[in-house]
Amino acid sequence: MDSKRQLQLIKRGVVDVITEEELAAKLQRDAPLRVKYGIDPTSPHVHLGHTVPIRKLRQFQELGHQAVLIIGDYTAQVGDPSEKDVSRPQLTQREVQENAQTYLDQIGKIIDISKTEVVNNAHWFSKMSFNDALRLAGRLTINRALERDAFEKRFKSDSPIYLHELMYCLMQGYDSVIVRADVELGGTDQTYNLLVGRDLQRNAEMPPQVCVTLPILVGTDGKMRMGKSLGNYIGVSEEPNEMFGKLMSIPDDVMPNYFELLTDIPKEEIDNLLAKGKNPRDAKLRLAQDIVTQFHGEGQAAAARQEFIRVFSKGALPEEIPEVAIPPKELKSGRIWIIKLISLCNLAASNSEARRLVTQGGVKIDGDPVTDPQAEVQIQSGAILQVGKRRFARLKLSS
Repeated sequence: MDSKRQLQLIKRGVVDVITEEELAAKLQRDAPLRVKYGIDPTSPHVHLGHTVPIRKLRQFQELGHQAVLIIGDYTAQVGDPSEKDVSRPQLTQREVQENAQTYLDQIGKIIDISKTEVVNNAHWFSKMSFNDALRLAGRLTINRALERDAFEKRFKSDSPIYLHELMYCLMQGYDSVIVRADVELGGTDQTYNLLVGRDLQRNAEMPPQVCVTLPILVGTDGKMRMGKSLGNYIGVSEEPNEMFGKLMSIPDDVMPNYFELLTDIPKEEIDNLLAKGKNPRDAKLRLAQDIVTQFHGEGQAAAARQEFIRVFSKGALPEEIPEVAIPPKELKSGRIWIIKLISLCNLAASNSEARRLVTQGGVKIDGDPVTDPQAEVQIQSGAILQVGKRRFARLKLSS
């Protein structure tokens, strides 16, 4: 494919290209471009927000270029301060390694891992001496670092900015030097980091990478960007029914964002689905089925659709409800604290989430709402605990 046509395809769905002239020139080279995307394993889940740049990486791959995937097992221990109003907690090496174990399987649902150059940045950062780190730190001034929005806000509000946070953009930029990136992909929140990479490559007497920035996917709340820490994400490895149900829960007004960033459905078809007077539920069913198909196949997506309609449209219980044994030691005269019960059944990510769901009326036992987070509830074998719209457990009182 000629370079002009490639450029047109690459620009589709992109916020900015820094610079388009440089990318056009690189595309005219005989050799494939080295296109970098880095992801930090800060949790066990790759979510749909991550897939926006990964899908663009796949496009480069399909155009014949070399995809370079950086697993940031070292940068994850620092934590990216992008868009953070407060310092984020540092992860241990063990936590990062545990999170990273399934990343390739999850990302492999989108790109061809067998044709991808996969590297962990601990490979070079773990070998750096303190003197090496100081030399790298000498590439960035405090003045330049404070130009970053997140740091500027915290500086003005007298919130702490730690020195290790200033190193993150240098580390991400240094990755580009090591892998000799021609192009780096990232969300619009990564623009600063990507530009630092250009600076470090120039300093190393290398041609600077082209920065391709992509839109940020809104989370399931329809307000904040999708993020693991916000609990508004959809993981690519989630079960088909859970993924389908979460997609059906997004606000109607964010559907265009999801269609554009997460599917290959033609624009004409999307416009028709979202046209005035059409039922938004039909569009959402089409969206959910398309996305679940990408990660689980047509059969499981169709089954998830049928199950959603059966359970949530007709008020039925799921056909399969996991059984959870409640140890006798947890009961007092047949009663148990509702938050403890939810925790034992693994139906909420944390006690705080469980309390919120109880308070909002999202918790039921055999169809009866439990609205007091301090409640001690009476349970018996066979009772159905429902948490939110999609999580169920059949209780079993073990002897």
